[in-house]
Amino acid sequence: MAASGQLAGRAPRTRPPAVSIPASTKRRKPILPYWCPPKKSHLPRAVLRWLLSMELTYYPKNINRDFSNGFLLAEIFSIYYPRDLKLITFENGNSIKSKLANWAQLEKFFSKKHFKIPKELIHGTLHSIPGVPEILIQDIYTLLTKQQIKNIQDSYVNFTDCNYQINLPLVLKTTASKFIKNNIRLSELLSNPNVLNHQLKINFLCLLQMLQRKLSRKLHPTWYDVKPTLGELCLGDVEKDSNLTKNALIKEKVVPVLVS
Repeated sequence: MAASGQLAGRAPRTRPPAVSIPASTKRRKPILPYWCPPKKSHLPRAVLRWLLSMELTYYPKNINRDFSNGFLLAEIFSIYYPRDLKLITFENGNSIKSKLANWAQLEKFFSKKHFKIPKELIHGTLHSIPGVPEILIQDIYTLLTKQQIKNIQDSYVNFTDCNYQINLPLVLKTTASKFIKNNIRLSELLSNPNVLNHQLKINFLCLLQMLQRKLSRKLHPTWYDVKPTLGELCLGDVEKDSNLTKNALIKEKVVPVLVS
């Protein structure tokens, strides 16, 4: 009874008051110090509907991979030109031999029908260069349906990752060897064993990376701690002197007063 009286006499326990945490002390997601690459490689909705309406053998989920062998493009053209192109002669394979054979037949068909499709788009689609198959599909869409869409070619198109590398900080930029590896595919080396062409392309990529570094130094001088040269300092002093002389001449000008 005494114990029960002691329990009854105690005050009920209360929960501790909730302490509100200010928003400034909450953890926030870290912000990346560089820009992400622009998402310009997606097909428009009109082109996706067009691909769905034809009921192809398989729907392309990965554009770079599924259009590289040319089989789906041959199937699309065989729907529009069934007498000129037979799908039986094409092989749905991933080997370099089957890819080259399929694209050789497609190029003969393009020349027969006088379709002006750039060689760069065919080469980039064959070797699965990111962004190139989307441009080729959009060109074929406008060619077959006679409908105009906003193409990626309206803006500046570059088949390398140079635009992405410019905005990266110095730590995240690729080296020359990695830049060459990213922009030359193994299938290009196997399909074209000409060493001279590859050397010319490597020299071009090295020159492109050198220009990219110079441009990034101009755009972000604080990242590299760029100091002005002696010539730039002299030019800066000359500009200051010219501005001072211009101000002095303006002050010395006397406004004419009409005397009545």
